[in-house]
Amino acid sequence: MKNIFISICTIMLFIPWTILILRTNDWALESPTAEFIILSYAAFMVFSGIFTIFTYLKVDKEALMKICLIINCLYAFTGAAAIFLIVAPS
Repeated sequence: MKNIFISICTIMLFIPWTILILRTNDWALESPTAEFIILSYAAFMVFSGIFTIFTYLKVDKEALMKICLIINCLYAFTGAAAIFLIVAPS
């Protein structure tokens, strides 16, 4: 069971980078679609940060989990900032 959580946290490291591939399409650059994509990725990054913190505290504290924790917490902070910048009134 411990290895499943570590695998999920490791996979979550690479998923936010798929936005670079997705944004090469013209339809992904239009206003409503672009905002939805960015909000979706930001929400996923916040979720992955919270999930990794929970996994680190409850399941495992090895070296790979420490790396996942640092990177996913950076992602979570960036995702929260992106959500705030989009949702907050100008």
